[in-house]
Amino acid sequence: MSVPAEEAGNSDRGFVAAGHPLTAQAGARVLREGGNAVDAAVAAMLTSFVAEPLLTGLGAGGHMIVVSDAETVVLDFFVQAPRRAGDGSAAELEAVDVSFGDAVQVFYIGPASCGIYGTPAGVCTASARWGTMPLPALAAPAAQLAREGVALNAQQAYIAKILTDLLCSTHECAALWSSGGRVLREGDVMRDPDLADAIERLGSEGAAPFYTGEIAAAVCDLLARLGGSITPDQLAAYRAIEREPLAVRFRDREVLTNPPPAAGGALLAYALALLDRAGPGPASTEELIGAMEAAQAQRTPEFIEGLGEEGFLERFRASRLGSTTHISVLDGRGMACAVTTTNGEGSGVVVPGTGIHLNNVMGEEDLNPLGFHRHPAGRRMPSMMAPSVVMRDGEVELVLGSAGSNRIRSALLQTIIGVVDRGLTVEQAVHAPRVHFEDGVVYHEPGIEMDSVSPAGRRFVGFHDSNVFFGGVQAVAHHDGLIEGAGDPRRGGVAVRA
Repeated sequence: MSVPAEEAGNSDRGFVAAGHPLTAQAGARVLREGGNAVDAAVAAMLTSFVAEPLLTGLGAGGHMIVVSDAETVVLDFFVQAPRRAGDGSAAELEAVDVSFGDAVQVFYIGPASCGIYGTPAGVCTASARWGTMPLPALAAPAAQLAREGVALNAQQAYIAKILTDLLCSTHECAALWSSGGRVLREGDVMRDPDLADAIERLGSEGAAPFYTGEIAAAVCDLLARLGGSITPDQLAAYRAIEREPLAVRFRDREVLTNPPPAAGGALLAYALALLDRAGPGPASTEELIGAMEAAQAQRTPEFIEGLGEEGFLERFRASRLGSTTHISVLDGRGMACAVTTTNGEGSGVVVPGTGIHLNNVMGEEDLNPLGFHRHPAGRRMPSMMAPSVVMRDGEVELVLGSAGSNRIRSALLQTIIGVVDRGLTVEQAVHAPRVHFEDGVVYHEPGIEMDSVSPAGRRFVGFHDSNVFFGGVQAVAHHDGLIEGAGDPRRGGVAVRA
């Protein structure tokens, strides 16, 4: 989907790509009303809490990158590790199996899986820092949507189906997600008046109730009874943090992405640098898998432990050179905003009266490769999220990010290569079949040429169709005089012109 750039020159023009039609439409509506890219991203985020509640929400965390003529900043509002009780009173993680059809993954839920959430702080900080529209006006449509209800589309229904055990793990969660003894299906309407009230309150009162007020108290009181680790002092101390983006050269472009202590951006940058060093031209499947394999090999205990240390990125580069949703926005002034958020899969812990389904980030193996509860209290978790912007000659060319936990970096890598090396439109690059390497296994969608790939030390798992397993890239591009947008069909993504 595209529009001539000259038609997009006014401030009320632009594109929004997101993981749900309602999410993208909310952002596009704000652009049409005169808001900028961050206003649109905030409105879309709030709507995603309603339309994509298994992927994100008020109990989640995330990262945002903002690129404008004035500055380039990453806003870190990801989940933070709580201080776990050492007296044996803390709850244990609860395991559930999640099947993607051709692959099965174990996730851990329950009160022990809940980390300190960041999305309320992220929404308010971004709006105050870069927004031009009042936050109550951005929040009101999302609150109304939560009150009226949203019918589950095919993609959200599929996620609900594979997460059935999680959604039925507690009475409060089942009350939201089941009807007539079964989990909600495609076409069923989900209403959440508590979430509606909470979004309205976020818009009118800001983040304070969620970190120091009665909502924070309700969260901490419930977790104290259940053996969770989040306490009032830890919530009160949480802040969104501004960081300088990680920048890497790829061909004649500059790729700006998420810096440490997040892990995904550093590994994406490393893979891009390896492919760039290999020479010009599109990488073969073998070369692509090789770069993924090399990047994964860097995810050592030293890498994970070092992410929080000052100067780690410089040392790393010098010595070597999740359920999630994403929103990409490019407005008519050329301002770009990419924001990725995640609730993990959700912990199953729904705090009554607050609209909050707490994350299970502390129970995600992908984010805890050294073992659970190993991260010091107060440290941001090493997210795979990598909201990114590709710059060409000082101008924004591509705004993108993805869902998919460990598959985020491979999905973004292949999308960037598709646009930059293969000359694909952003839609073609997002829709193209993908491959992913992890733990000695090469996962691939139909259409990937595998004949030239070496089998040495590798196992191959072929999917029968494109699958949510391979991420969900949402991207907007300025390409050949056009502004284009593409949503990933793997996760029901769409792009909407303002």
